[in-house]
Amino acid sequence: MKYSWEEFARKMGMEPQILENKEARSLKKFVDELQPPTHCQGCQGLDLNIENPVHHPSYELTPACNHDCIFCYSNVALKMGKVPKPGYYGWENPHAVTVSQYGEPLISPRIVEVNKMLREKFPNARLDLQTNGSLLTEELWRKLDFDLVMISLDAASREKHRMITKADTFENVINALKIVGADKSVRSVVRTIFMPGINDGDIPRIAELAASLGIDEMMLQPLTIHRLNEERLKKAGLDFERAESVKEYLKVAVEAKKHIDVRISGCQLAIYKTLDAITLYGANRVARDVAPLVKRKRTSF
Repeated sequence: MKYSWEEFARKMGMEPQILENKEARSLKKFVDELQPPTHCQGCQGLDLNIENPVHHPSYELTPACNHDCIFCYSNVALKMGKVPKPGYYGWENPHAVTVSQYGEPLISPRIVEVNKMLREKFPNARLDLQTNGSLLTEELWRKLDFDLVMISLDAASREKHRMITKADTFENVINALKIVGADKSVRSVVRTIFMPGINDGDIPRIAELAASLGIDEMMLQPLTIHRLNEERLKKAGLDFERAESVKEYLKVAVEAKKHIDVRISGCQLAIYKTLDAITLYGANRVARDVAPLVKRKRTSF
């Protein structure tokens, strides 16, 4: 006769939780106490009752980028002809709108114009800017009006940043973090991708650096491995097995939490909160994908 581990434990005279190891219980407690990233609040992905959730609406400005990150889904979509055309992808009365999810929005000469247009069109929506930060200056910042700014940083040194992004812009990104971190009228977020074997040792240092610059939050995201990036990630030293381990992802988040308000990907967090400690500790996520697709429809204003 086969028994579940809970049934076996009770037959041996023990309650199941006794079999949980200390680290598993600690990670479960960490997950249960986490709040979703500010960017994810109001997103359908937090509601597990929605069968096919979609992300917040976005306004796409350009697929172009001055970085060529080894993990980037946007350049994969561009190579496969799947990148969305410029425009608004969403619906009326959104909770939030992101500018943008593909390409680098600050490359576009229309960034200020689109920012103002969205503020007028959706006065009650939270406006989020997602950027690599390398083109943000004090002059441009004074012209922008966002509620939340996510600046991507995946390395704690100039050399590692250049290896990941193929661009020598580390100091520019640090300057952008300083600019945004000093403005307490916005929620400032450093957005970091967990790439074990490449940057897992950097992540606590990024958290400490960002906190020292006044950044409010770290949004730590798991890596999605797209087919066209696989060889680049392999050459950079990615540990593919650990990239799919929930335990490894959470352990790095715990270390970063010592320095800054760390949040993990909201749709992942919603699932992890439903798991018991042992299941969470041994869980793996599917990290591989082909090309990112926009589920939202392009809408004309």
